[in-house]
Amino acid sequence: MRIGELAETVGVTTRTVRHYHHLGLLPEPERRSNGYRDYGLRHAVVLARIRRLTELGLGLTEVRDVLADDAGRDLVEVLTELDEDLARQESAIRERRARLRALLDSGELPAEGPVSPELTAVFSELTRTSTLPADSPMAAKDREMLALLDTVSTPAERARIMDLVGSAVATPEAVARAHEAYALLDALADTDHPVDPADPRVDEAARALAACVPATLLPEGSPVDQDSGFLRAFYADFAPAQAEAIRRMLRLVTRGRA
Repeated sequence: MRIGELAETVGVTTRTVRHYHHLGLLPEPERRSNGYRDYGLRHAVVLARIRRLTELGLGLTEVRDVLADDAGRDLVEVLTELDEDLARQESAIRERRARLRALLDSGELPAEGPVSPELTAVFSELTRTSTLPADSPMAAKDREMLALLDTVSTPAERARIMDLVGSAVATPEAVARAHEAYALLDALADTDHPVDPADPRVDEAARALAACVPATLLPEGSPVDQDSGFLRAFYADFAPAQAEAIRRMLRLVTRGRA
């Protein structure tokens, strides 16, 4: 048989046959005098077995183990491992579908979603109490930062942060402080007339923001002034005067905790 006839017989492509030759899965046949490969029935048998194994989900390295005479691993062992791996995937898919169904059934999908149920509940409460002004760019950044923390934190740390955020806006007075802080920070982002970081309004915004942030929100030893890549990227996302206000706020919070 020619390579095209072999591929058609087994139901694969000629490119696949050549790939299996390259990997050493399928032995190279003898060539005719004209240089064309001359495949026999054994090649079709081996190729068909490779196809069956790959359709079961085996990787080509595992297929090689099954085909090798001295592999040291029999087919039962390989298929048992595959079955266990598929069971893990099946469990993970069920869990993901359950999470998706919970999100869809809740009817509460924030713009920053999908986020954890804890943060979804916080966003829902903030929206219900109108704590975060819809037209405040700083409020939108605040939600983005909460979504980032929600993603990178451990479950225990996420629960701690969400509890603190919820308690920080639990009273009308706290809501008013949050509105004031957002307004002051938004005013520092004037692109037509950039605010000098030495402007007194920067310190005012820092103090207003510090009054909204629980002292325990930042873990002990937080690198407030450390020149880390994350902090550089964090501050670069704000106007210079806003970044300075946030930097001063963090110093105020950590100093007040000492």
